[in-house]
Amino acid sequence: MPHGDRGRRVHLDTAGLGRMPAAARAQLTEWTRHEDRHGPCEVDEHVHHVVRPELDARLAALLGAPAGDTVLATGAADAFAALVPRLPLGPGDRIWTTPYEGVANLTVLTALRDRARCRLEVVPLRPDGDLDLEWMAAHIDDDVALVSVAHVPAGCGIVTPVEDIGRILAPHRCLYAVDASYAVGQLPVDAGRIGCQLLTGDGWRFLRGPESVGFAYLAPELRQALAPYGTASLALPEGASVVALNAALAVAEDAALAVPGDAGLAGGLAAVLRTAVEETPGAELIAPGRVQCGIVTFRHAEMPAGLLRRALAARGVVVGKTVAQETPLYSPGRKATAAVRVSVHHDNSAWDAARFAEALRQALAGRGHHAVPTAVRAAAPAPAAVAAGGGAVAAPAAGLRAVGAGPVAGAGAAGAVPAAGVPRPRRTAGRRHLALVCAPAPDGTA
Repeated sequence: MPHGDRGRRVHLDTAGLGRMPAAARAQLTEWTRHEDRHGPCEVDEHVHHVVRPELDARLAALLGAPAGDTVLATGAADAFAALVPRLPLGPGDRIWTTPYEGVANLTVLTALRDRARCRLEVVPLRPDGDLDLEWMAAHIDDDVALVSVAHVPAGCGIVTPVEDIGRILAPHRCLYAVDASYAVGQLPVDAGRIGCQLLTGDGWRFLRGPESVGFAYLAPELRQALAPYGTASLALPEGASVVALNAALAVAEDAALAVPGDAGLAGGLAAVLRTAVEETPGAELIAPGRVQCGIVTFRHAEMPAGLLRRALAARGVVVGKTVAQETPLYSPGRKATAAVRVSVHHDNSAWDAARFAEALRQALAGRGHHAVPTAVRAAAPAPAAVAAGGGAVAAPAAGLRAVGAGPVAGAGAAGAVPAAGVPRPRRTAGRRHLALVCAPAPDGTA
């Protein structure tokens, strides 16, 4: 361990909140104080005349988008919630989502389904956990009006082949939305190559800007569809936050990290972290799919995720936690509700990875006597709906529409299990998550 680093905290939670560069933090502090002293008008003028032209150019370069086709919002989920419900969908239209869809976007899609009286379907997974692109190619037609995909989901490190999906969808009339919140800043994100009409992102994760500032790319086709409504309802971030995001992107440009290329896999550090987890008795790696990024998710047979996260923090290693409700259609393996999420940035070092492995060994000393699978790499079974009283309801059930017949890992000897249509999320009293309940449409389909 290098001399002088013994007391340094290791930050391995960039997916939750990236460490803001000193230059960005200084700008946030300066302009927050300026607004407090002089009022918001001067800050707004500075943002409008000086910062926004620079930021728009940087976002365009970062996202591979034409200049002027990006808008700011308070976050990716807020942008999605402001724009998608306005789409002119109706009966007969179909919406595709995936088991890796985040709960915020899923809530918007189910509300759109209910309003438009259209169908909401889940693209099935292959046995290895990847999306079934062959199923998509075989079932796409002009009834599919919207496809929503997470480039990298919140709960694990799988990288969705968004460009391959874009090529499948390109000949058809559907709009294609990509949530790049956990991808932009660690992986190459090029809206032109992806072929999407909507791309949303957060500024505070791998881009390391301040919280409550995000952005969206809107292609001309989407702007045309929204023309009667516009984008005026987007909640704009605070001026000081916009200045700080611009500074964070400038730091990334100077370090040649804004479009990291092959270094987007965090220089092999994530692979080192995965190896440390796989070598830990009792640990279970959650790594579906064939391509992984800088997010490593795992759980332990004997120590809950929250307790393990705190134990690592006490040893100077900051990691995050993810819960099943973040991606309610994907719940891998055993019925665990939480997992530890470790995520690296390009400024992490091999020493940081070694420190994590050492802290993990110390935190779990004396545990890990129960054998568990080394990794969850395959798809989970089709999700069951949760009845209003909390009891399980077998899926597919009344009100749920099967859309795929590919095999699902974990289905047991019964063989292939069809992917279920999306049940309606509903907030349960006293809980800050969404439970899945059946919501049949008037015609009896999902």
